[in-house]
Amino acid sequence: MPARDELPGTLRRSPKKAQETWVKTHDSAAESYGDGERAHRTAFASLKHSFEKVNDHWEPKPKKGPSDPQAKRGGRAARAGNAPTAGGVDVVGHTRDELLDRARNLGIRGRSRMTKLELGQAIARKQD
Repeated sequence: MPARDELPGTLRRSPKKAQETWVKTHDSAAESYGDGERAHRTAFASLKHSFEKVNDHWEPKPKKGPSDPQAKRGGRAARAGNAPTAGGVDVVGHTRDELLDRARNLGIRGRSRMTKLELGQAIARKQD
């Protein structure tokens, strides 16, 4: 099934480049692994390398690269999926102060005691 028919809502509100990245990766992964969860995970992993989720859409990251501890892993360790993630929020590419500002704008309570990863997770939950 072509990925364009399955485009998540957050990507429909995102730049065309983000949509193309997700669609191309999803279609390629679907050919390799079959259509399903693995193709979706692969497409989002590719997307998160260049984009980050901001509110209800994806925006280009200033610098390409992994966004959280799970994204830094590769191979079998990445597939095991036991490292913490930040749901598309780029905790590696932002300072704690930048994440605190975003958390403040979203009205997240207890933010001053949170680590960068905890801030990213809280922001991701609030944006969903």
